[in-house]
Amino acid sequence: MEPRLKQIRIASGVGIIGNALLALAKGILGFLAGSLAVIGDGIDSATDVLSFVIIFFALKIMAKAPDEQHPYGHHRAEALATLTIAFIILFAGIQLFFISLLKIISASQSSLPSFLAVAVSGVSIIGKLLLALYQFKVGRQTESSMLIANGRNMLTDIFVSLGVLLGTLLTIMLRIPFIDHLVAMLIGLWIVRTAIHIFLDANTELMDGVKDTSIYQEVFAAVSQVEQVSNPHRTRIRKLSNLYLIDMDIEVDGSLTVAEGHRLAVEVEQVLRNKIDNLYDVAVHVEPKGNIETEEKYG
Repeated sequence: MEPRLKQIRIASGVGIIGNALLALAKGILGFLAGSLAVIGDGIDSATDVLSFVIIFFALKIMAKAPDEQHPYGHHRAEALATLTIAFIILFAGIQLFFISLLKIISASQSSLPSFLAVAVSGVSIIGKLLLALYQFKVGRQTESSMLIANGRNMLTDIFVSLGVLLGTLLTIMLRIPFIDHLVAMLIGLWIVRTAIHIFLDANTELMDGVKDTSIYQEVFAAVSQVEQVSNPHRTRIRKLSNLYLIDMDIEVDGSLTVAEGHRLAVEVEQVLRNKIDNLYDVAVHVEPKGNIETEEKYG
């Protein structure tokens, strides 16, 4: 397994253990403390465990070599895993929202949560902060959308736990159980919001898009360094996990031989590989200078 995938795997293992411990603690102690908000926070941590398990399966697929059916490799497994994580988080958020809403509507009699719920929320905030920072660090080092998505999810979990902490304190101080249910419902909405953001990020890659379009300017600047090459156009860039694929047309003197045109195309490819990090493949189409086509697309 390549070093990048090993780093992601280690980070995922840390995430599974850390979130499993937090989910177990919040689930059991939240039940003992009589706090639906803390239990909801525990459900959120449990979805994080499931997310990391999905990452493990995705890593196994990504490590496979290219084959006849998948000539570009299996890197898209990362985006698909990220999308799956988004749906799991979405389901957990919707479920928590409606459970809390039904309790409010039914005006069910609930006992006040104990101060144990406050202690659990405090420990959760510290644990989630450490896990989120670690996931972000490794995610950025490896350019892993899966880890960054989980890091972002855990960062929102910190705000969720802060909300639980505040809601539990208010519930105990004001002696109104309704507040605990309301906080749980708001946590559900927050989880849904996180899922939507993760879904949109994964969708960009699956739709052959790039989030940072400034890379186009980097490509054009690199091509301009090659003598006898002009007007880079019909440039299309897409991503496979952390890798870039570039298709583009260039113009050269129409009197050049095929061999000379090919040499310039190779130069363009080489300069792009030197300037663009994580470049997986480049396809350069050579045209005679001044060539005009009616439907030139983008770039």
